[in-house]
Amino acid sequence: MAAHDRILASPLARRLARQAGLALEALSGSGPHGRIIKRDIEAALASGTVKQADSGMAHREVATAPHPAAALPDDKILALYDKGSYELVPHDKMRRVIAERLTIAKQTIPHYYLSIDCRLDELIRARERMNAAAPADGPRSYKLSVNDFIIKAMALALQEVPAANATWTDAGMLRHKYSDVGVAVAIEGGLFTPVIKHAEVKSLSEISNEMRDLAERARKRRLAPHEYQGGTTSISNLGMYGIRAFDAVINPPHATILAVGAAERRPVVARDGLEAATVMSVTLSCDHRVVDGATGAALLGALRAFIEDPVRMLI
Repeated sequence: MAAHDRILASPLARRLARQAGLALEALSGSGPHGRIIKRDIEAALASGTVKQADSGMAHREVATAPHPAAALPDDKILALYDKGSYELVPHDKMRRVIAERLTIAKQTIPHYYLSIDCRLDELIRARERMNAAAPADGPRSYKLSVNDFIIKAMALALQEVPAANATWTDAGMLRHKYSDVGVAVAIEGGLFTPVIKHAEVKSLSEISNEMRDLAERARKRRLAPHEYQGGTTSISNLGMYGIRAFDAVINPPHATILAVGAAERRPVVARDGLEAATVMSVTLSCDHRVVDGATGAALLGALRAFIEDPVRMLI
């Protein structure tokens, strides 16, 4: 199809038109720049006066409609390897669900990535003082981790940049009132993402104790669905594995996920020259339908401000 003859239509509208045998060139689009969208197909079907597509046009529409590339079938993959050189381990239910969700995420969510470095020196000193003052045992005991501070900082940053605390739906944008932060927990054969709900109003010690309980039960696969479903964002921390930086895949229906790298000593430029500092790199994956570049940058800026001045989290 020549460029001047190309019909602007969403993938969903193309699929619906093919299924109904409608000729797209006979329709008027109500979307941006005259793009044909779902409601135009529905209106055409309701009117009953639209032109049916001929077989040639239907073929051209199938050829030009975007679709995911098909994966290699099992028999072609197995043909690449000698028999006896591998062991076939069947997928369990968790691995299949993870594979399906990640595939959907990468195919349907327009990802982009923003990275920033955060100094942790003040946070580490604050953590040491707080842990030193913690009761040794009892219901008020706690032991804060750097990750607990990151959870709290992300929750507060979403409150400062509410446009990023949102979820895309076809009907409209869900603007969330609370910061419900999911945290990826690796378990044998996969992962869970338990959610710290209303994290913006919880103390660091509450977040720490709740996260410890959720992580322990996640590793035993004893979480209830409401404890790992929903949420408004996620955090994936691979710093403990020595990973300096990485890009995480957004966990639907979230619009962001924060990938956290290792805290390490690095030379940084100070007022009087170079000095050693503890620095952590973080990368924010964003759904561009929800979070524009400036909004994502504002969210990372707010996050860094809380991490580098942790006293603000106690106000």
